[in-house]
Amino acid sequence: MEIPPFLFDQPKEVSARIILREDYEGIITRDYGFIIAIVDILDVGPGIIIPGNANTFHEVMFSILSFKPMISEVVEGEVVEIVDFGSFIRLGPLDGLVHVSQICDDYISYEQVGNRFIGKETGKILEVNDQVRAKIIAVSLGTGRSGKLGLTMRQKFLGKTEWIEADINEVYAQENAKTNKPSEEDD
Repeated sequence: MEIPPFLFDQPKEVSARIILREDYEGIITRDYGFIIAIVDILDVGPGIIIPGNANTFHEVMFSILSFKPMISEVVEGEVVEIVDFGSFIRLGPLDGLVHVSQICDDYISYEQVGNRFIGKETGKILEVNDQVRAKIIAVSLGTGRSGKLGLTMRQKFLGKTEWIEADINEVYAQENAKTNKPSEEDD
C-alpha cells in the first residue's frame, strides 16, 4: 500500500485505514464478494522509499467485513423498486432482482398506477417497502462496483412476511387436521 505525503503526519495505522477504505470499501471481488468495511488494521510494515516517488510503500495486514452471496442462500431484504419486469430487493450492500415470473406461484400482473404486483388467483400484493425473504438463484459478481443477484420467492416460506405467516398457518392447520382426525378403530 502507498501512503502519500499529505498523510505522513498521521500514525501509519490511521493513514492505512484511510487509504484502504478508499481502495476497497464498496468494491466486489471474486474471492471475497462485496467488501462492506475495513474492520481492523492488524499490522503496517516499515515503509520503503523508492527514489523519484514521494509516497512510502508498506505491507499491510487488515481484516474486512464482506458479503459473498451463494446460490440457494436464503436472504431477507426490503423491496426498494418495482418495475414492469420485476422488483428490486435491498439486501444490505447489494440489490437483487426478483423477476416477475419468480414473485409467487400465481399469474402476476403489474399495476402501473399503484406501482405494485398483484396475484390473479391469490390476491397477493407486492409493493415498495415490503419486507421479504427470498432465495438466491443466480450470482454474477463482476469486479469493481458491479454485481447482480437473481432471486426467487416462488417456494413456500418465501416472499412477503404475510405470505410466510400464511404458509406456516397452513402447515399447522394440516398437522392439526391429522392429529384430530378420528381413527378407523373409533368407528
